[in-house]
Amino acid sequence: MTRRSLLLAAAAPSNRVRIALMGVRGRGRNLTQAFAAMPDVDIAYVCDVDSTVVEPAMQLIEKSGRRRPPLVSDIRRCLGDKNIDAIVMGTPLHWHAPGTILACAAGKDVYVEKPVSHNIREGRLMVEAARRHRRIVQTGTQLPSLPVTQRFHDYAQSGKLGRVLMAKVWNVQLRRNIGRKPDEPVPAGLDYDTWTGPLPQLPFNRNHFHSTVNWHWHYGCGDIGNDGVHELDIARRALGVGLPQSVSGMGKKMYFDDDQQTPDTMNITYDYGDKLIQYEQRLWNPYGLEACDNGLAVYGDKAVAQFGHFRGKEWGFRVYDDKHNLVHEDQHEGGNIDLPHARNFLDCVKSRATPKVEIEEGHLSTALAHLGNVVARTGRAIRFDAKSESIPADREANALLSRAYRAHWSTPKG
Repeated sequence: MTRRSLLLAAAAPSNRVRIALMGVRGRGRNLTQAFAAMPDVDIAYVCDVDSTVVEPAMQLIEKSGRRRPPLVSDIRRCLGDKNIDAIVMGTPLHWHAPGTILACAAGKDVYVEKPVSHNIREGRLMVEAARRHRRIVQTGTQLPSLPVTQRFHDYAQSGKLGRVLMAKVWNVQLRRNIGRKPDEPVPAGLDYDTWTGPLPQLPFNRNHFHSTVNWHWHYGCGDIGNDGVHELDIARRALGVGLPQSVSGMGKKMYFDDDQQTPDTMNITYDYGDKLIQYEQRLWNPYGLEACDNGLAVYGDKAVAQFGHFRGKEWGFRVYDDKHNLVHEDQHEGGNIDLPHARNFLDCVKSRATPKVEIEEGHLSTALAHLGNVVARTGRAIRFDAKSESIPADREANALLSRAYRAHWSTPKG
């Protein structure tokens, strides 16, 4: 028996968490690696509808000292197994809400990748399902599980920045042109009906599949939901705010001439009355902003605190005073940032404590991405009723807060 196998066997059976990995490509592969690194985890199933993408994940599981688990394509087999404690969901975005709601109803805890939902109504249904079935649901925005992120929040709320009125989030990086591709027959090895899930089914097209799925409105919510939601989450928490009272700005394609539908350029302002969050996105810059491609700043009248993955450094933050002097600097100690978040989820599954990014928090931060997209798609400012999570005075904008589904076993109830 290898040393790794001995570590995996060390935890008592009653203290182990038995999981099913749902979706193991892309972020799902990262999650496979993170959970396979946990000695108190049993990986009972790999669930994926595309049999051509699972081999790298299986190799990661074997490398961890485990046997290959069964491969299934229908999540209902995992949900029906009473020995499964939790579902770890690395599926495409359009399955996040349906999968989470089904798992909660089956009595499973859930780790669900970001963004948690395709639209605001789905996010609220996820929160309601977690409450109704008393489940632990962790959102896969990992940064709050890093101690340096908590230290950043503590600093931003300590009074050392002076009177804090505003935060700015930026997503400034060079994405690729995805070109234009025709529809084609469904490839071998893919259960396309299940992949489509509760959505009205479109013809198969590789430009809204796998790595390009987020750039198509039918399935995704653009890079504000894909990457921007991480920093929007941290900024919202730093300011201590929830949902805004109004949202304004712009978003459109200015650079790429391809099949992408979602904006490559955005400037969105979230107005909370006494505080503001601004979001800036340019997906055609190779040079980032403030020495990082994805980051944020919290502004006070005495100092500014910047958080990001600065060039050549780990995730961290730095503070400049009103004389432009660097007065404080802190950073992550190093290591895989998925590991602390996975660890937090597993500990909460056992203790029933609230995870670092519980689904309500994930819903609020993801809602900011959705509201920014509503402004981009309608081309106008909106007033948002946070209590009802609706846009009462604008029927067209309000319709974008939910979606239509086809009749399918995975269709969310309510």
